[in-house]
Amino acid sequence: MRLGPARSRRSAYRSRTRRLLEWHLAAMLVAALVSMSALLVSYREVQISAGEMRARGAPAVQGVAATQLALLRAHEEADRSVRHRITDVVGAGAGYENQLAAADQGLSRLSDVQIDGDRGRGVLETVNGLLTSYSSSITPGAVKYVSDDLMQEEKFAEAERLLTRERTGVVPRLDVLQGHQMARIDTLSSMSALQWSGWAVAELGLLAMVLITLSALWVLRTRCGHSLDLCLLVSLLAVVFLATGPLIATSVTQDRLGTARDGLVRIEQQADDHSDLARSQQTVTETATRVRAGLAAQGWQSGMYYGALTAGALIVLLPAVGIGRHLNADYWRTG
Repeated sequence: MRLGPARSRRSAYRSRTRRLLEWHLAAMLVAALVSMSALLVSYREVQISAGEMRARGAPAVQGVAATQLALLRAHEEADRSVRHRITDVVGAGAGYENQLAAADQGLSRLSDVQIDGDRGRGVLETVNGLLTSYSSSITPGAVKYVSDDLMQEEKFAEAERLLTRERTGVVPRLDVLQGHQMARIDTLSSMSALQWSGWAVAELGLLAMVLITLSALWVLRTRCGHSLDLCLLVSLLAVVFLATGPLIATSVTQDRLGTARDGLVRIEQQADDHSDLARSQQTVTETATRVRAGLAAQGWQSGMYYGALTAGALIVLLPAVGIGRHLNADYWRTG
């Protein structure tokens, strides 16, 4: 039996509308999956960088600076106590012992938090060996040769060379470690080209999602006679949230990382100021406290990640439910 012209046109119209809705649904699912994958990976990378900066980067930079200043201050205290003949002082003095103990503690912490990998561990092992030699030089100078000015001078000069000798001394070796750590800090606090690409893909995918959703709503209204679909409207709101919320949170995190990096640069510079070691130590401590406060974990940013996961699930499921319901009721079930 042949279909009449009007019925044939209606059948072709229905077929085109069904295919149009199916194409909309497929495009929405692809755009949602691509944009969500790029967004979640990019957002997570920024939060991981912030966590590494907070847990290891900032403590490592502060630790190197504090250790350098403590060692130089220890030598200064020993020189003041012994070679300048301060009365009632036994050996190198309490100031020397306190500063050397602080340096030892700093090196112990550095072994756990330094961010230069195996190369950094090698530097710290060498530094610990040099400090053993340093103590072997300064202790006789402070105790054994108190009455022999010439030998005392030689021992103190030998100890100072172990600390400050270019390239091979303790402080220059720690400078090298600090330089490598600051390079890592720059990487952590800056978005790479790959991260920028990830965000671009995510935002473009979400923009495509908005346009496809609006087009699907228009098709449902003009070709199918349905009013605004609630599932698609909620999905549209979820897309808007995904396009703005994580991006704002990332911008805030990057600002905090940039501020922390600037603070760590000041710490590195302060460690090179040996004109007043006590003041430099105090400045490093104060700056490190401000850096830690600025890097303190923000609960809402962790919540944003799980909010993005929820919204991502919605923009995948809701279009499938909304358009799938109309396709099933109007086309698939009726053939």
